Order: sequence, then structure tokens, then C-alpha cells
Amino acid sequence: MWKRAVCTKDCPDTCGLLVQVEDGIITRVKGDPEHPYTQGFICKKGARFPEHVHGAARLTSPLKRTGPKGSGEFSPITWDEALDEVAANIRRVADEFGPEAILPYSYAGHMGMVHRNSGHALFNKLGASQLDYTICGPAATAGFNASLGGGPSTEIQEAAKSDLIVIWGNNTLVTNVHAWPHFTRARKNGAKIIVIDPYRNPTAREADVHLMLRPGTDAALALAVMHVLINEDMLDHDFIRSSTIGFDRLKERAQQWPPARAAEICDLTEAEIVAFARAYGTARAPYIRTGWGPARQLAGGMAMRTISLLPALVNAFAKPGGGITRSLGGAPGKAPSLIRDDLRPANTRTVNMVHLGHALTELDDPPVKLLYNYLSNPAAVAPQSAQVMAGLAREDLFTVVQEMYMTDTARFADVILPGASFLEVGDLYRCYGHNYVQIARPVIEPVGHSRPTLDIFQGLAHRLGYTEEVFSLTEEQCIERLLAESADSPYMAGVDLDALRRGEPVRLNIPANPFAEGFRTPSGKVEFFSQAMADQGLDPLPDGTPVRDPEGGDLYPLEYLTPPHPLLLNSAFNEVESIRERTGGPRVLIHPETAAKRGITQGMTVRVFNGRGRNTARAEVTEDTRPDLLVAEGLHWPNQAPGEGSNQLTSQRLTDMGNTCAFHCNRVEVEPAG
Repeated sequence: MWKRAVCTKDCPDTCGLLVQVEDGIITRVKGDPEHPYTQGFICKKGARFPEHVHGAARLTSPLKRTGPKGSGEFSPITWDEALDEVAANIRRVADEFGPEAILPYSYAGHMGMVHRNSGHALFNKLGASQLDYTICGPAATAGFNASLGGGPSTEIQEAAKSDLIVIWGNNTLVTNVHAWPHFTRARKNGAKIIVIDPYRNPTAREADVHLMLRPGTDAALALAVMHVLINEDMLDHDFIRSSTIGFDRLKERAQQWPPARAAEICDLTEAEIVAFARAYGTARAPYIRTGWGPARQLAGGMAMRTISLLPALVNAFAKPGGGITRSLGGAPGKAPSLIRDDLRPANTRTVNMVHLGHALTELDDPPVKLLYNYLSNPAAVAPQSAQVMAGLAREDLFTVVQEMYMTDTARFADVILPGASFLEVGDLYRCYGHNYVQIARPVIEPVGHSRPTLDIFQGLAHRLGYTEEVFSLTEEQCIERLLAESADSPYMAGVDLDALRRGEPVRLNIPANPFAEGFRTPSGKVEFFSQAMADQGLDPLPDGTPVRDPEGGDLYPLEYLTPPHPLLLNSAFNEVESIRERTGGPRVLIHPETAAKRGITQGMTVRVFNGRGRNTARAEVTEDTRPDLLVAEGLHWPNQAPGEGSNQLTSQRLTDMGNTCAFHCNRVEVEPAG
């Protein structure tokens, strides 16, 4: 029997799935051909979901620690014993240290709106420290919004009508695969594809032009393009007069960024920059697909802000096929009655999730005494992970981990609660790569004694004596609340709710080019000059000055990037044995020149290190990277592969805007492991 489902992973595509079930076992997963955007094909990872659900190593019973922290030694207990133990420790910590000594930690391990948000009401009622969810996209969002305003951007399907597609910091063939058919359709009609990325990834290999710039120099490149557009008068003057503010000040700033200056900073040739600018300025309908890469630098918000201004100079918004895409979707919104912010005491402490290592080892008044982790694997994904693991190893820290597999984080738990997979629960899914929304329901019962996230939190709430209605809602009731509380959103106007409830993908009421309706900035116009940024003490104009990892120089001369692996998604899919074997374990791309200077040869085990930590990997000597750059694709679980994990080397410093982690702004050195 085939059943409809939706992929829950943190990916813009949010694929429609068909799941084959035989005798309660998932035997096959494929794309749903009736999904209007994902159109019946899925990535190689998604096809392995049967192994994800039914893997031999899956945790299916609650566990209690019996050995030293981090040893992975546990004994099975019942759900009543597990929830009683967790509830008792929540009470103990709250009574002795205050509820802010309790820190929930979660992120995007499940993207459904019900289960992803199901713990918020409990922690709000408890008065626990709030988690600031900043680890991924807020710098990109803040920079983009400062220029063009919030809300959805150009629909990706529109790019099929473009004659110039610029993929800027997005490895589309790995992280946004369903966009590629629209790009290739444009190419068949004569469009050129330009990829801007510091290394030659699968998408760059397919480009007509690849600009392999130095990491962190995206804003300098964008400003040099502006310089050429302005000086060669490739502008839409009517649009600039009617729909932008601050052009004269931008023009003055752009004169400081001639292609020659940017070429030196970006390590491109002046001719490459000029050719790119002229291609963009003379295109009939230029289109930009932005990724998250440029924003994962210390000046990442400014980088995204500067890139986002380019379409306004030529009014690409008004041209069929033109525009810019950062994020799509946007409805339904979060339901206040599920999150219940009103239950949270005033002035509750907030902890930025980027600073987890600091929070677990240095925060006081009160110190964190109980960590509740769900839908995340911070021992692998959080920055400066050596400090995170040092915190997790504290004997005075009671740690609860809700998980399906024995991750590095789970190994440090005092109690492990086995969570249900996304194919064993019902939920409402919106996405950020297309404008469709969909409801999925369980295709099988939870495996073993695993339980849905919503059920686990409700069980704890009852043990803590919480009686608010939110702690007894079913999945279906939660979905209905989400729909009801989004009814006033213009995006939901005219949406066929009956089709949605039947599990069909339904398009939101969002125009393909929402910029045609104006800009949601404070001025209602494109803001070349941002007074809001000036009020925050930030440069109100675009600035291309790179900001480097201060822990660099001669000691750590190489830049270090950790982009996605084609077979992994953040740290997810390491639990699938067949995928893990195909990755071949951690590897680091090293330019031949860099390798030769250090006595490194192909396949050698090397050590990448800086003052924060070290990681061991296999050397891949290749010209797909730059001489000043090491690239380590994907986050491999340290407990399953040699090495300590890539995020040993990343810092907890925050970006200029959005308080995001600067994952791609790190200096390192590499040597043979010896």
C-alpha cells in the first residue's frame, strides 16, 4: 500500500513523498508525482528513509545512564520510570537553582509545525531559559530584509524564463535539487548560469561561469558590480527614482569599489568582475538565487544585504524571469495557542544557541543544571564543540536527550527518550523553497516503544501538574489551531482547506513575484540607505570590507569551510549505515599547492587544527578548492568516524546582524596526522 507523506528535513524543497508500507514496515519511499513543485523525484538521501526508520541501531525504549558520561552505557527503563525521572529532576533543579537553570535546546531535526513547536508551551510555563534560535538563517534574513523587506521572494519557478541565472553561495544540486530543472529549462532557451562559490562543488561544475572568490568577499564583489552598472549606466532610472531611497549615497559608496580593488580582495581578475557585471546589467531578466553561505561570515548580514540590492539597480523585479530568491512560503504562521508565550514569566533569561558551549561551562546566576535536548545534535552541530562536549560531560548537569539513534549528544545523556520518526506522526508542513503547504499523517505506528515529541511533552506536563488546554491537544487539534490562527493571513486567502486536510499539497496565495506589490521595508522602498541600520549603530550603506577570523595570521593561514555533503544534511543521515559507508568518512579538500608545501599526499590522514580544537580527516588533493582554503563537506558524527568533528574548529562569535554563527569564517592549519 502506498501512502502520502512529506519530507521533514531542513531543506527548502520539502518534498512530497509516497511511502510503501507492507505489514507495518516501510519498504520503499519515492517522490509524489502529483506534487506540483517536487514532481515525483527525491534526493538520494530521501530514498533511504526506510533504513532511517527501521535501522537496527534505532533506539526504541527509554534508557537510563549506568556508566560514566559519554561512555554510551545505558540500561532500558519504562516510559513511566523515564518521565518520572525527568519530571523529578526538573522540579529539583527549579526548586534549588530556579527554573532558568533549565535550558531547552532544539532546532530543525523535524520541520513539521506541530512537533517542532510542541515543547515551547511547557518550557514557557516552567519559566526555563529561552533559547534564541539563531544558528542558521537570521543573518541572511536580517541582511535581505534591510534591503528589500520581509516576506516571500521571487518564486524559483520564475527562473525558467530568465536569460541569466546567478547562483550565489548555493550548491543547488545538493541543497535545493528541485530548483535545478527550472534553471536547466532556462538554459535550454539560451540562459547562462553563473555560480559564485569559493570552491568547485557539483553545481559550480555545471555552470557556464564559476567565480571562485575568496570566502567572505561576496559584498566586495557585489559592490564592484554596482560600480560597473552605475559607471556604464546600465540602470533603470525610473525605478530608482520611484521605488528606492539613498541612491546618491550608494553611488558615492560604489565609487570606492572599482573592480580592481575588489579583484584584489576577492582574488578574482578585474576582467572576470567586469564581465559578470556587464552580463548582469545587459541581461533581459537577470535572476539571483542566494544561498546561506555568504551570510555565514562575521560580516554575513552585510554580504546578504549588498547582494540583495543588485536587482534594484536594473529593476529585475519587473522582468518575467528576473528577481531574487532568498526564502519562500511563509504561512501558516506560528500559533500563539500552541507556543503560549503568555505563560512565560517576564524578563526570562535568553541564551543564544550559538553560545551553547559557553552556556554549559561558564554561564552562572544561575548555571545551567538541566539540559533538555530534542530535534538537534549539538555535540556535532554546535560551534566550538569541544567546549560543548566539556559541558555535556559535567556530572552536575542532568541531561535529557530525545533521539532515534545514539548520537554524540545522546551518549552524554542521563535519560534518553526514544522519539518517533516523521513517518510515524501527523503534522502540518510549510516550506522555504516553494509556496506549497501540506498535511501529512502517520504511515505506520511508532516503532517499538518510541513516542511522538508532542506526546512526550504532554506526559511531562501532566507529571508537573500543568492543566492548561495546550497540554492535552491531539495532533489533529494542533493542526486545526494552526490553520484557524492563520486564517487572517493574506497567504491563506482562498486556500482549499478541504484539499489540505485530505493531505494534498496546496498552493499558498502568494504571487510568483511578490516584489511587484512593493517592499516591506520601513520606507516601503528598496533601501540603498537604511536608517534602521544606522539607528542600530551599523553602516547604513553596503560595505565590502571583509572581516576575518581574528585567530589567524601566520599561525593559522588557511580559511576553512564546512558546506553540506551530497549525502548528508547537517549531521542527519549519519545514522543510515548505507549512506555512511558511501560517504567514505570525513575528508578535507586541499589544493595541490597547499598539500605539497606540507608534505600531504592523496588519501593521507591529516589533522586540521586551530586554537579551538582539531579534526582528523582523509586528504582529497584537488584543484576544486583554492590554495588558501580547506573544505570539509558535511558533519560526520565523531563517534562513528575517525576525527573529532568539524565544529571543533568553529567559533561562537556572532555575525554582524542576526546573531548567527559565522560557521564559514575560521582560520586553520593542516598537517599529516603522523
